[in-house]
Amino acid sequence: MKVLVPVKRVIDYNVKARVKPDQSGVDLANVKMSMNPFDEIAVEEAVRLVEGKEHHAAGTATEIVVVSIGPAQAQETIRTALAMGADRGVLIQSDSDLEPLAVAKVLQKVVEEEQPNLVLMGKQAIDGDNNAVGQMLAALLGWPQATFASKLVVAGDSAEVTREIDGGLQTLKVSLPAVVTTDLRLNTPRYASLPNIMKAKKKEIAMKAVADYGVDTAPRLKVLKVTEPPKRQAGVKVDNAADLVAKLRNEAGVL
Repeated sequence: MKVLVPVKRVIDYNVKARVKPDQSGVDLANVKMSMNPFDEIAVEEAVRLVEGKEHHAAGTATEIVVVSIGPAQAQETIRTALAMGADRGVLIQSDSDLEPLAVAKVLQKVVEEEQPNLVLMGKQAIDGDNNAVGQMLAALLGWPQATFASKLVVAGDSAEVTREIDGGLQTLKVSLPAVVTTDLRLNTPRYASLPNIMKAKKKEIAMKAVADYGVDTAPRLKVLKVTEPPKRQAGVKVDNAADLVAKLRNEAGVL
């Protein structure tokens, strides 16, 4: 079984994003970048499908292909996935950050080319927080989808996915091929060992361009302004419980 894992290069989750002075977007100059955390979880789950860890039978997956759409530096992101255990990578070079629909259209062509049995991807990227590509890709392919997976069990030609919803947990059974998006509690990604990092340097990364896939990636959205969230106001001290109740009732309006 072949697993395709899309990954995205984003600002590291430990870094505080800075808005450009002209409010046209987020400043990426000299900022640490890394793999989107939800995508890292997807890579880890794909590797576990190969290794037979947790509740997976060994050899459930036989090949892991990682694909990224982004600048040349996204090769580092793919190398991270290869060091974790993926087999080969595909970098589709794009200097602009494509919108979710455009990403889904390009990934549709990659899926048609690679013919995977499962697309395993993060539920969202932490930069745009759109949470849309997985759903759009499944719709374009006409495949079943299971989003926000907190548990995945693949058996034969189907997958059982436990997904996190507002009311608790929901379990779905989908026929393969399918698109599954990963949530935070699916697993804890591994740290790549030094030998695997060295091996990853020799693994193949195919270099492509968005134009190679002949899809319409014209933007449908226009960013008007990007601003930082309002600064949190300083708290106030009260002398006694009566003053606290009065402020909660009269000023905060919560009582």
